[in-house]
Amino acid sequence: MADDVNGKHSAQRLSPAAPTVLVIDDDPAVLHSLASVFEACGIAIATARDGLAGLEAFRRISPAVVLTDIIMPEQDGIGLIMEMRRERPGVKIIAMSGSGRIGKSDFLTVAKSLGADSVVPKPFDIDQLVTTIRGHLQLRS
Repeated sequence: MADDVNGKHSAQRLSPAAPTVLVIDDDPAVLHSLASVFEACGIAIATARDGLAGLEAFRRISPAVVLTDIIMPEQDGIGLIMEMRRERPGVKIIAMSGSGRIGKSDFLTVAKSLGADSVVPKPFDIDQLVTTIRGHLQLRS
């Protein structure tokens, strides 16, 4: 599995030239599952367990794509998207969320309006998610 970048481990890359996908989610099962699938597909991955650790990892490893949950401790995904977009306007960001509403708007709609390139509802179709990530990685090269 990819190493967690919360300070206990360093980010793993499959090859020095491979662009990295940073996955930020507070659910260890989601991180483990996505790391296994992405690595099997040849996608280099780093993980973080909350929004604050995700922002630190974002600054340290400069990922090509960020896949972030919305509802997390320390810093939510909405604030994280806004900060990442300010710091690196060209980074590709995919927001994911299982539920939640802000007034009459859902979190994924808000995430998209604030800078997410793509949104993915949970539970997600893993093949579709891999295709989305590969598409964003190709856009960057």
